Amino acid sequence: MTSALDLSTLGADELRQLASRLLEEMRGKQALIDKLTHEMAILKRLKFAASSEAYTGEQQRMLFETLDTDIEALTAEIEQLNPTKPADDEGKKQQPKRTALPASLPRKEVRHDPDSTTCGCGCQLQRIGEDVAEKLDYQPGVFTVERHVRGKWVCRQCETLVQAPVPPQIIDKGIPTAGLLAHVLVAKYLDHLPLYRQSGIYGRAGFAIPDSTLAQWVGVCGVQLQPLVDALSQELLAQRVLHADETPVAMLKPGNGKTHRAYLWSYCSTSMNSMKAVVFDFAESRAGRHAGELLGDWRGTLICDDFSGYKHLFKQGIIEAGCMAHARRKFHELYANHKSQIAEEALKLFGAMYDIERQVQHLDAESRQEVRNRLARPAADMLHAWLLAQRQRVPDGSATAKAINYSLDRWGPLTRYLDDGTVPIDNNWVENQIRPIALGKKNWLFAGSLRAGRRAAAVMTLLHSARLNGLDVHAYMKDVLERLPTLPASRVTELLPHRWTPA
Repeated sequence: MTSALDLSTLGADELRQLASRLLEEMRGKQALIDKLTHEMAILKRLKFAASSEAYTGEQQRMLFETLDTDIEALTAEIEQLNPTKPADDEGKKQQPKRTALPASLPRKEVRHDPDSTTCGCGCQLQRIGEDVAEKLDYQPGVFTVERHVRGKWVCRQCETLVQAPVPPQIIDKGIPTAGLLAHVLVAKYLDHLPLYRQSGIYGRAGFAIPDSTLAQWVGVCGVQLQPLVDALSQELLAQRVLHADETPVAMLKPGNGKTHRAYLWSYCSTSMNSMKAVVFDFAESRAGRHAGELLGDWRGTLICDDFSGYKHLFKQGIIEAGCMAHARRKFHELYANHKSQIAEEALKLFGAMYDIERQVQHLDAESRQEVRNRLARPAADMLHAWLLAQRQRVPDGSATAKAINYSLDRWGPLTRYLDDGTVPIDNNWVENQIRPIALGKKNWLFAGSLRAGRRAAAVMTLLHSARLNGLDVHAYMKDVLERLPTLPASRVTELLPHRWTPA
C-alpha cells in the first residue's frame, strides 16, 4: 500500500495511474459484492417464500439447512471483501441473544492472564475483575463447557488496565470450540450425517443445537477453509501423474422442487507417490470443460476411463493413460453372467499382468520400470496377440466382440504404464477414494445448491486427504480450525494433510 509520504513523491502522471488502478480494483470488488448480495437475496427469498411449503419432511429440513449454510457463507465472503461496512442494508448485523449454556454440563476453566503483572511504570498490577466467555465443546456423546476467564489487571499508580487478548477464533464471539466445529464437519462430510440428524444426536447428549445454527457454523467454516483447499490443489497440480474420475450427485433445483444430475469430480496423486492427496470438484454437469478448468495449464499423465469429456485435454498436451481394470471388468462381467470360456481365458491373461504389478508395487520407479520391461511387456504382447486372434472368431455385435474391441481400441493408453514406472496399471486408486462418497449419497439425498456442492467438495478434500495420510481426521480438523485464524497466509501450507504435524 502506498503511504502518504510516498504519494508526495509521485508526479502527476503517476498519481493518475495510481488513481486509475485503485478505481478499477474498487469497481471489481464492488461488482463481486453486488453479485454476492444478489445471490444472498435469491437464497433468502427461496427460504421464506411460500414455494418452500412444497417441500415436506426430511427434504424440507435438508433444503433449509443448505440455504442457511449458503447465506452464512455469503455473509462471511461479503464481510471479507468489505470489512468496514455491514453486510446487511439495515445496518450492523445484530449479534443473536443466545440461551445460556446449561449449568448441568461439566465445565473446564481456561485462564488467560497477561504474561507479566508488572506495569510499564514499575508498579505491581492489581486484579480488579474478569471477563468470562463460555464455549461449547463436544467429545462424541458428551458435551462440556470451556470457561475462558480473562482477568482484568490495573496499575493503581498510573491507572493502566491490562487484560490478555481474546484468542482469535474461526467464529468470533460464537459458542462452539474448534473441537465441536470439527465434529460437525466430520459428521456431515465424512460420516454423511445431515445436520438435522446431528441436531437430534446433540439433543440426546444434553444440549439441542438448532439445524439453522449448525448450518451457519458450516457456512463460515467452508469460507475459512477455502484458502487451505486452494493451496492443496496447487500442490496436487505440481505432481506429474494424476488420477481422475467422476460420480453423479443429485442437485436440487429449488425453483421447482426437482433435482438434476450434477457431478463430483475427483483428482488424486497415485498410490506410488509419497505425496498423498485427493481434490474434489463439484460441477453442474459432466462436461469436459470442468476438468479443463481445474487442471488449467497442467501437463502430465492423466489416468482415466474412456469418458469422452477428457478427450479434448489430450489434444492440448496431456498424456492419456487408460485403466486396465476397466478392460478386465468387461470380461469379468461376461464370465460372471454367461460363464464364457473366452472370458475365462482373458481373465487369466489379465491376472498374469496384475501378478507382476503386485511384485513391483513397493519398488522405486526405476526398478519397477526394469521389471515391467522384462516381465510385463511380454505378458501384454501375449494378451494383445490373443485378443486379435479371438476377434477373428467371434461375430460382430456380440458381447464378447464388444469386450475385445474395447481393449484393442484403447491398447495404446491401456499399456501406457509400461513406458513409465511412475504410472499405475489402472484407475482403481481414485475409484477407491470416491467410493465412500458414492455410498454416502444415500444419506445426503441431494446437494442443496451448486454452492453447497462446492463447499462439500472443499471440506471433503481436506478430510479425505487427511484419511489418505493416515491421520486422525477429527484431531486434524480440530487443530486446523484452532491454528488457521492466527497463521500467516505464507505459512498456510503447514496445515496441508501431507505436511501437518500436531501443534
